[in-house]
Amino acid sequence: MCLAVPVKVLELSGNGAARCRVGEGDTFVTASLALLEEDPKPGEYLIVHAGFALRKLDPEDAEETIRLLRAMIEA
Repeated sequence: MCLAVPVKVLELSGNGAARCRVGEGDTFVTASLALLEEDPKPGEYLIVHAGFALRKLDPEDAEETIRLLRAMIEA
């Protein structure tokens, strides 16, 4: 089973990718933006799976998902 995770866009790299932070930790990913209709802005959230941004995510939904994932890990 695979899991798509919400990430926060830190910066656009200019080559169709974005550097993103996973949750609030020290984990970063580079996500391809090839599947999005428009590029995100820094500070926006994305759902990323297998290195590809699938869609933008509402900030409240992203933060709630991160909280739920953290609670599952701690359980």
